[in-house]
Amino acid sequence: MVTTAITNLDLHDISRSALTFGVRHYFIVHPVTAQRQMVERLVEHWTVGPGGRRVDDRRLAMSIVRPVADVDEALAGFGTEGRAELWVTSAESRPGQLGHAEARRRFAEAGPPVLLALGTGWGLSDACLARAEVKLAPVHGTAGYNHLSVRAAAAILLDRLLSTGAADDGTR
Repeated sequence: MVTTAITNLDLHDISRSALTFGVRHYFIVHPVTAQRQMVERLVEHWTVGPGGRRVDDRRLAMSIVRPVADVDEALAGFGTEGRAELWVTSAESRPGQLGHAEARRRFAEAGPPVLLALGTGWGLSDACLARAEVKLAPVHGTAGYNHLSVRAAAAILLDRLLSTGAADDGTR
């Protein structure tokens, strides 16, 4: 299994996208203690430290970030909200994947909370992919190229799955 370093930019951009779409928890799953500690320091700076006192929008977005050691800890992090379903996605098409339109319909229905897992670097491990209740179809554009940053993939998926849709004038 390969791990990648957590980037400050991913934390900030994904937390802002997540909060925009009403996501309550943004779990950063990483097995390396030093990486989780770095996330904790960044979150503290932007929530209760000088960054949080200066930039309220960033404080709000970073307040949903939760570093955890593994997927089980993330699933347990939903607490009283109930057992979450693990949904995964990758850049590869695989048999049995759920399309975005159907996934959006399922999100609109009452059901268990969802932990949507996205990978970086070499993607999610085979073990994580195998244990998922739902495998989402990858994000595809129109050019046949498919190598998005995790920040871009997260923003696109959140919009496809949770957006209320916007009128032509940009209002909701």
